[in-house]
Amino acid sequence: EAEWEYACRAGTTGDYAGNLGEMGWCHWTTDTIVRAHPVAQKKPNPWGLYDMHGNIWEWVQDVWHSGIEGAPTDGSAWLDLPNKFNHGITRGGSFYNPPWLLRSYIRMRTQLGCRVHFNNGFRIAMSFN
Repeated sequence: EAEWEYACRAGTTGDYAGNLGEMGWCHWTTDTIVRAHPVAQKKPNPWGLYDMHGNIWEWVQDVWHSGIEGAPTDGSAWLDLPNKFNHGITRGGSFYNPPWLLRSYIRMRTQLGCRVHFNNGFRIAMSFN
């Protein structure tokens, strides 16, 4: 989750990594076409990553914790389950959400194993040495 937010912010400190209208798909008004869009139809963030704000919620590897106390400090995923409910985390917001849910810091608790959300997905990532 920490890596996702770092990549989303791309060195910026605001709610979004740039102009949301130019970078993200969300539900602005009742006229908006409410569907997922092909990747890279809008501008990337400053690091060249597309669709970090909106289009689909993205699963991260970490499991849900309500706070940051006890979180790993080395950037690794937080995988210990704090309770019996076993929730994961999705980030980024989607085409179906209002703009405020696309902010860089917004996180959504999502039931692990849930496959009914039409606006959830994932991003393929790879480490560089």
